[in-house]
Amino acid sequence: MAGVRFDAVGKRFGAVEAVRDLSLEIADGEFMVLVGPSGSGKTTALRMLAGLEAITAGSIFIGERRVNDVAPRERDIAMVFQDYALYPQMTVFDNLAFGLRRRKVASDEIKRRVEEAARLLDMSALLQRKPGQLSGGQAQRVALGRALVREPQVFLMDEPLSNLDAKLRTQTRGEIRRLQQEVQTTTVYVTHDQVEAMTMGDRIAVMNEGRLEQVGTPEELYERPANRFVAGFIGSPSMSFFTGAQVGLTLPRNGALVGVRPEHVRPWREGLIGPLQGRVAFVEALGRETFVGVDVGEARLTVFEEGRAVREVGDEMEFGLIESGLRYFDADSGASL
Repeated sequence: MAGVRFDAVGKRFGAVEAVRDLSLEIADGEFMVLVGPSGSGKTTALRMLAGLEAITAGSIFIGERRVNDVAPRERDIAMVFQDYALYPQMTVFDNLAFGLRRRKVASDEIKRRVEEAARLLDMSALLQRKPGQLSGGQAQRVALGRALVREPQVFLMDEPLSNLDAKLRTQTRGEIRRLQQEVQTTTVYVTHDQVEAMTMGDRIAVMNEGRLEQVGTPEELYERPANRFVAGFIGSPSMSFFTGAQVGLTLPRNGALVGVRPEHVRPWREGLIGPLQGRVAFVEALGRETFVGVDVGEARLTVFEEGRAVREVGDEMEFGLIESGLRYFDADSGASL
């Protein structure tokens, strides 16, 4: 196993700067998630690490080895894509063994690795099936197993769950996390889904327009976002933003942009900042909790209510803010204050 380091890495496609001055250190055995919207540069960064894209500037290291000019097959990495790309005519065993046979690994060692991967992924009973006999979740596990049998220094995963339905995504991301903790192989995982990022990563690197906006643990990003972009991207439902003037409040940092998450916006009671009065714009009833979007002044805030709240679009609603949950950002740069 080995750590990974991006040292001032850049990538241009003609006039387009896809990745800008990326410096990021990933510890040996760490599960690092690269997350960001489409076009943020996260997949390009992963492909540069894999050797599938040439680097325009900077250096990438796997362990102590600079790999800028090392061929992909010599980097000792294994990659899992969103497309499983299994061989339909082969059994699961043969799909798992295919890469090892091409590398002329001994038969006994192939059998050991395949059986161990099947055990870790709970698919020992599937080894004689063919891909057409598998569910989507099972096929994805075979794709993971194919990477696992390589016993690489680094796993690279490019949105591997995007083709699964919501229930299978939840189940499979738990399996991937358990697997990584068991084998303790350095893993770089790319996703646009911030829920995946928050539930899987030891640390998360948030990217936007080719730049690294912030890197930290899920808790650090949620509680102490570095700027408005990170604050708005991490968390579901997302943070609401407003100024005191927009909602008619005088706040401790008057003139700053204020961010607040739904759990810190509650129906009015004593002890809250407010009251604020607004009109209900939407209601999301999720059973154990309800999120109510309320338009107040020139802003829209999301209010959290426990249980199933009886609200209708167009209703007037009175609510307030929990002061400890307010975050302040520079109105021009978006930087956290």
